Amino acid sequence: MRFHDVRLAGAVSAVMFTTVVAGGAAAQTQPLKCTAPPLPGHVVNVTLADMGPGMMSDGPGPQGMRMRLFATPAKVPAGTVSLRVVNEGVIAHEVVVLPLASGQAPGRRDEGSDQRVDEAGSLGEASHDCAAGKGEGISPGAMGWTTLTLRPGRYELVCNFPGHYVRGMYAELDVTG
Repeated sequence: MRFHDVRLAGAVSAVMFTTVVAGGAAAQTQPLKCTAPPLPGHVVNVTLADMGPGMMSDGPGPQGMRMRLFATPAKVPAGTVSLRVVNEGVIAHEVVVLPLASGQAPGRRDEGSDQRVDEAGSLGEASHDCAAGKGEGISPGAMGWTTLTLRPGRYELVCNFPGHYVRGMYAELDVTG
């Protein structure tokens, strides 16, 4: 799926996403269920994506899905940072913000028996459908958001629903001094 920010006179007037089928052809464009209000600070657009079985699946996993999490921009100045999260997938997802230790690579956290990574030290999350903060997950075609105060350092944005992290739902966010 592809996310489109449709602008009119500098303001977001409609947010659409396009379903992309095997081979990269666009199948349909639909409006998102909701949009985020104007967010303070530096805004990072986070896209959550998954593809069902038979659509470029790369092996076993939750429902045989390949999953991805993208953050743009991947580098922001320290201070107020807002994450605007769009779920372009076919199942619910979330974004949890975790600090990365010096020398730690993204995607290298160990999953527990519950197929989730340890959230100790979490700085916040976007997992509420069409609202800010914590919830039960962002449903397909919806948005969620959160605003945090981040110090300089490296952070990992993860979807921590069971099995999603190991299937590729993580990205690094660098915060500069």
